[in-house]
Amino acid sequence: MAPQVLGVLARTHGQFDACEDAVQEALLEAALQWPSELPRDPKAWLMAVASRRLVDYWRSESARRSREERVAAMEFQYSAVPETDDTLTLMFLCCHPALSAPSQLALTLRAVGGLTTAEIASAFLVPEATMGQRISRAKQGIQKAGATFSMPPASEQKARLGVVLHVLYLIFNEGYAASSGPSLQREDLTTEAIRLTRMVVAAAPRELEAAGLLALMLLTDSRRAARALADGMPVPLAEQDRRLWNRGQIYEGIALLSSVLGRGAAGPYQLQAAIAAVHAEAASDAQTDWPQILALYTVLEAVAPGPVVTLNRAVAVAMVHGPAAGLELLAGLDSALARSHRLDVVRGHLLEMAGRYVEARAAYLAAAKKTASLQERRYLMGKVAGLDTT
Repeated sequence: MAPQVLGVLARTHGQFDACEDAVQEALLEAALQWPSELPRDPKAWLMAVASRRLVDYWRSESARRSREERVAAMEFQYSAVPETDDTLTLMFLCCHPALSAPSQLALTLRAVGGLTTAEIASAFLVPEATMGQRISRAKQGIQKAGATFSMPPASEQKARLGVVLHVLYLIFNEGYAASSGPSLQREDLTTEAIRLTRMVVAAAPRELEAAGLLALMLLTDSRRAARALADGMPVPLAEQDRRLWNRGQIYEGIALLSSVLGRGAAGPYQLQAAIAAVHAEAASDAQTDWPQILALYTVLEAVAPGPVVTLNRAVAVAMVHGPAAGLELLAGLDSALARSHRLDVVRGHLLEMAGRYVEARAAYLAAAKKTASLQERRYLMGKVAGLDTT
């Protein structure tokens, strides 16, 4: 909803940075007012409040009276927000070539994904203050570049597509495994990421990685209903009731993946989708083809190396060659993943597999202290309490 409001404001008024600030202020006001009284049309409410904030901003900047009156008059036209979805245009604007790739990602996650600065910082494994500065510089860069709110030419769209896909991937991941807050997952983010990725696939049907990303999202999201108990407690993949998995999403994801694999060199999204497909096709955890998953992770690490890929490959190595082999792979990840609790979670899991319960307990405790997700902390503290270290 917020990205659509921002899209309308940016298309109507320009000045992306001022529009984005106005929407953020409207969201803060909504957080205070909506719990007690939800408006009949939340989107129109956000539009009206954000528009008033723009008027206030321009007045405070001593704008010409004629512009104030014109903008104020427009405010009364926002009782019904146009159904036109400008979100994709907004994404391509945020991915303007005048910005560095990290700035493009950060700004799009803020403007389109609706993620907080803290959540974006967590995704990039950097301090929140650093990310705040990056987002501020990115908004200034958009203004200096004189970018207009319109879809770029086809040639420029292709150049920006990689960043757009990466942003959608990160938005989905934040929804699938919320980095903070009371809920394990945020369905609003995963649903929006899938919707936007469908739009990208429809707009660029020949882009194999776009289809691969959509397949990955569908296959991963298919597990949503089985990932948590009624009280919100997480359920590990190995313990999930696979009867709850969404078969429609699985069939669509596998069909989509099958339509693109073999048509060119497989990119990282296609490879991750293939790994998700192996999990989806297994009738039980015991029947999972771990050697195939390990082979896919090995290829993925060669195509798109990174500490998170190595972390996931370590789990596959442990399942195929034993926990000691997996633990060896973790040895070099401490500096790269020092801020993330994921490394401690995997280390604790592999130590528990190896029967080294005292060390496993310490690793789970370290992970619990680092995570900002309340449900994940509950789960990890349960693991700490349940391990017999006597």
